[in-house]
Amino acid sequence: MNWLITGGCGFIGSSLIRYLREQGEDAHIRIVDNLSVGTRDDLAAVTDFRDTPADTVAPPPAPDGVTVELVVGDILDEALALKATEGFDAIVHLAANTGVAPSVANPRLDCMTNVVGLLNYLEGARINQVPRFVLASSGGTVIGECEPPINEEMVPHPVSPYGASKSAGEGYCSAYFGTFGIQTTALRFGNVYGPGSSHKNSVVAKFLRRALNQEIFEIYGDGKQTRDFIYIDDLLGAVYKAATVPDVGGEVFQIATSAETTVNEVADKLLTVLGDLGVHGVEVKHANPLPGEIRRNYADTSKAARMLGWQPEVALDDGLRRTAQWFIERLEPA
Repeated sequence: MNWLITGGCGFIGSSLIRYLREQGEDAHIRIVDNLSVGTRDDLAAVTDFRDTPADTVAPPPAPDGVTVELVVGDILDEALALKATEGFDAIVHLAANTGVAPSVANPRLDCMTNVVGLLNYLEGARINQVPRFVLASSGGTVIGECEPPINEEMVPHPVSPYGASKSAGEGYCSAYFGTFGIQTTALRFGNVYGPGSSHKNSVVAKFLRRALNQEIFEIYGDGKQTRDFIYIDDLLGAVYKAATVPDVGGEVFQIATSAETTVNEVADKLLTVLGDLGVHGVEVKHANPLPGEIRRNYADTSKAARMLGWQPEVALDDGLRRTAQWFIERLEPA
């Protein structure tokens, strides 16, 4: 199977490449990434790869083992998208402007990246007859303020530009299934954490980075806002199934753990884990809440269990410990 992964040098992308290698299947994997977040070093930590200049992109060879190539380019480059997608069996679209705060700071950039960038790769899939397309979406920001658990039948009412752009992306995926027959799936990721997330700006990664740099960790607002935290390997299993399970075209799935956890609770758990691992004296304080942030967010994942045969396996306490150990091994000051 030939896989094209946009944003493949980032946390989820590089972890997905590791996961695909572990499946033991022949696969040619092409990454399109502008290296604005992930780096060649992040990719090299999980696989050998070769660089392919954007102006020499060609259809991939027949898979013989697992081969990986990196094309440095931006998803807003329409011509590159059309060339890069030729000859692939599945596109996993991870590249995005991520997070509420960046979208509030620059709504136009958020729209261009998350809507027009996505459209470029849906067009690549249409023109080059790529049969499967998986979009990384976001349940809480798409739906907005609601009484959770969030499910796929709820009407979107996004309260941030990021939520609006992800909602538009889900709409385009549905349209390309309905009109052109591309087997699109949109996965609404929970709050993803785990080893490899050193560049990520989510609460777990930021907390661990600041703790190991002996910096104060700020919790926005009162910390009683809730999220649904999912361990990276559980998420990757859902991505793989979304690209391979039959008869899920046009569907949206909540990919999380069906567990509601406050930010304060996660901070307390991390303080305990760090203390057990010999890291003490971490200071936590509260700051002003962020505009556009929703109050409660956790998901009903029963549809993913029913249609994808997927369910999470890693408990939060175990996942946080694994993640903290990884951060300590790599980031703790000497």
